[in-house]
Amino acid sequence: MSDEAEFDAEFDLRSDTPAGKDPDTYSPRLRRYHRLLWSKELPNGKMFDLVAEKRTVYLAHDSELGRFVLSSDTIATSNKKRLHHLYSELSDEENERFHRQGYTIGGMMVFPGVPVNGKQTINQRRGTHREIEDRFDLTLECIRRHYSGESSPLGDTLAAYRAFLDLFVDFSGYVEFFHLGDLVSESGKVKPFHAFEGFGPRALPDNLRDYVVYRERTLEFVRARNQRILNWVVDNGLERAW
Repeated sequence: MSDEAEFDAEFDLRSDTPAGKDPDTYSPRLRRYHRLLWSKELPNGKMFDLVAEKRTVYLAHDSELGRFVLSSDTIATSNKKRLHHLYSELSDEENERFHRQGYTIGGMMVFPGVPVNGKQTINQRRGTHREIEDRFDLTLECIRRHYSGESSPLGDTLAAYRAFLDLFVDFSGYVEFFHLGDLVSESGKVKPFHAFEGFGPRALPDNLRDYVVYRERTLEFVRARNQRILNWVVDNGLERAW
């Protein structure tokens, strides 16, 4: 990509990805966006510079803070496989609308990408834990609880990555750094995409009406986060530094 390319928060990150490949690994623009968005000053005042070392190391930071290797993943999930009976009830056009918005930068996130002691990473565990079911809102609630010292289904996994989470000092620092404010209330509580009264085995919607609401709330967050990211890019004069 040319250094003169203009930042586009609505860019469909599937469009520069080879057919049949995952944008999280193969989209050149996504990697570039991640590197430049998250290479900035941390809440602790230190710089968090990221570099793309090689194909097997998506992005890495190496300094006196430590070595941190990050990977990308979508946080706008349709749960197409788990909820195929609901997903398939919606039209192809409606499903494509969800994926088209979900594969913009506001629907993407970075997490530590190297397993600790042979266990699953944060991203892997949130995708396999039955009380999370790949929901980013519930993942963020677990992260909130990590910072406040409360237990959660991802407690052990997050504890293994304490050094990474400590970079952001506290929950508000994490939220601000990654432009997640539209998923958090003024009182600091996570705003769920789907009814949440505590962690349990029924993390996903079980009927079409609730499934549609869940997806629309997800897209509302992605659109709001895109705007928040774009505002930061403009405020820092980075519109053409991509």
